[in-house]
Amino acid sequence: MKRILFPIVIAALSACCNTATEPKSCENPVIENIMARRSIRHYTDQAVPREILRQLAECGVNAPNAMNRQNWEVRIINNPEYFEGLTKAVAGAMPFKDDDPKFKNIFRNATAAIAVACPDDESGMSLINVGLLAENVCLAAKSLGLGSVIMAGPVMMMNTAPEAKPYLDRLNLSEGFRLRIVIGLGYPDEEPEARPRDLNKIQFVD
Repeated sequence: MKRILFPIVIAALSACCNTATEPKSCENPVIENIMARRSIRHYTDQAVPREILRQLAECGVNAPNAMNRQNWEVRIINNPEYFEGLTKAVAGAMPFKDDDPKFKNIFRNATAAIAVACPDDESGMSLINVGLLAENVCLAAKSLGLGSVIMAGPVMMMNTAPEAKPYLDRLNLSEGFRLRIVIGLGYPDEEPEARPRDLNKIQFVD
């Protein structure tokens, strides 16, 4: 009986989740979460509990990675003093500051952040691994009612601005590791609409 039911269940799920015109109607919670996730740039002042931040980081390091080398380092930042100090240190280098009436800090107003570092490598796989880790964090955050945003601006400033070096040093990264991504996290204070996706980018190879 089990051998009969299993293909039927798989076929039913496939029929639901392959409906390209109405992806949000699928009753698969994983796909629903992927389709509903947005980049959030405004957050409430409510702090994210440390145990939840730890859980998100653990979801991140469970991402697939080349040969399971886990060639990354993850730092959880939830100290308001760190946010405020770094923001003041690089205040003149933030292009979005004056355009944001709700501006709070360099991390797109988030109340917590996860920073990810990796070394350089010729294959580029370390950077791919970091991207996979970040996606796991963002999707896990969405499933827990949190918002997230992946940022490159703070990374560039922290890696290059002399004023930011004390804050980069506080991440205590190992020699040879370079900061690559910062993920802002918090309880969302906005509900942005989905931006259009070009489905013509997807093609089958015949």
